[in-house]
Amino acid sequence: MPQWVLAPEGARRVDARLERAGLLDLAMEEAGRAVADHLLAARPDGPVLLLAGSGANGGDAFVAARHLRVRGVDAAVLALPSRHPLTRANRQRWRAVGGTVTALGAASLARGLRTATMVVDGLLGTGFTPPLRPATAELIATVNAWRGPGRRVLAIDVPSGLDAASALVPEGALRADDTVTLMGYKAALLFGAAAVHAGRVTLAPLSAPPEWVQEDALAARPTDAEVGALLPVRHADAHKGTAGRVWIVGGHPGTTGAPALAGVGALRAGAGLVTVHSTADVPLVTAELMVRRATSWDAWRVETEGASRPDAVALGMGLGPDAAALARTVLAWNIPTVVDADALQPELAGHGHARVIWTPHPGEAARLLGTDTAGIVRDPLGAAHTLQQRFGGVVVLKGGPSVVAHAGGLSVARGGHPGMATAGMGDTLSGILAALLGQGLSAPDAAVAGVRLHARAGERAGARHGYGLIASDVALELGGAWQDVSGGAAGEAW
Repeated sequence: MPQWVLAPEGARRVDARLERAGLLDLAMEEAGRAVADHLLAARPDGPVLLLAGSGANGGDAFVAARHLRVRGVDAAVLALPSRHPLTRANRQRWRAVGGTVTALGAASLARGLRTATMVVDGLLGTGFTPPLRPATAELIATVNAWRGPGRRVLAIDVPSGLDAASALVPEGALRADDTVTLMGYKAALLFGAAAVHAGRVTLAPLSAPPEWVQEDALAARPTDAEVGALLPVRHADAHKGTAGRVWIVGGHPGTTGAPALAGVGALRAGAGLVTVHSTADVPLVTAELMVRRATSWDAWRVETEGASRPDAVALGMGLGPDAAALARTVLAWNIPTVVDADALQPELAGHGHARVIWTPHPGEAARLLGTDTAGIVRDPLGAAHTLQQRFGGVVVLKGGPSVVAHAGGLSVARGGHPGMATAGMGDTLSGILAALLGQGLSAPDAAVAGVRLHARAGERAGARHGYGLIASDVALELGGAWQDVSGGAAGEAW
């Protein structure tokens, strides 16, 4: 089963269904136990201070405190007043095992932090929308100032002060070392600066029927087993003609490396025959890559008009000012196509079809939608959905992580490595996607599988080189990444 990404309103709807079914108390018990288990696995070497807010997150904190106490951990709770019935009930259960409750305020927090080695943040949950109230902001600022070596913060569901639906960090938000999120991931835990504030994120699934969560999910987060099942299998009678004929269309003087990198990505992702078509001198970066130079793009159109079509094409990488017109020509062929880089132009809206994958990064996405990059970064899920609605086919909004949008919904990729923030990575990805299309995958399946293979190859390259990754490093790791994803040799990404 995939894991799911929930918007705040989706999480509320699942909670409401649990409450109607009389299961919300059990869900809170599971949540608090998961937090306690995670904290125990971290082996706290001193007192644990739990901060219980007035809502359901406060109830989770009381449950976690009870489980810590009965397992011998020195735990103390500072709490705000609450009218939430389950939070009040779990406060009483905490007291029943000998726990005490101290009113949470600036003075009591300062005293508690003097001896604590771990703070558990149960102040605010997914229902919070900025800005913070001054009193809460003061408490969070105190914890942020306290946090440091030997002093860790674990957040329940989302760090307090974050907007669960946004990748941006509101003023005054808590900075956590770890976050145990409940039932499904939240956008703030996956994207941008907000994800950095969340630290390491662990999902604690609760015992809600899977279809309840799926029905209210914003996006899926496929496991490696699910991605591996999408990958093509090459049989013993395969030959280069059956492994996919891919064309890479791009390059002009000064940017000839882009199509070359796409070609290498396609070869390393299993394409049988890869030809780079360009009007510039593209470097033969590997002997297996074929290069065909045209005198002009008009001449290329004439030459290819009656030619046999490839199984897939990727175009736009370093293509320059001819990109939009050339993209319209190729899109009219109605074959599996990856549209990238210079070919990502607003005028192509409506020219897509079911076998097209558009691959913008946030800056390109902003150009396509006529907005600013900050808007794309703030809500990559919403941006990817809007792009897919406007351009058709499948959209891969590149980033850390990438988002795949298709007619069936949204998918968030796993993994990757910060070192992949270098030139040429997107070109390599376009080649990978074209290779998968050429081997017969549908555009949605090729996009989901391709972004995960690319991310996994980046992880492997990061482990090998540590820093200073280049796109060629990632391409060389694609074979190992394929084995990891299809066979689980290296386990799954977080």
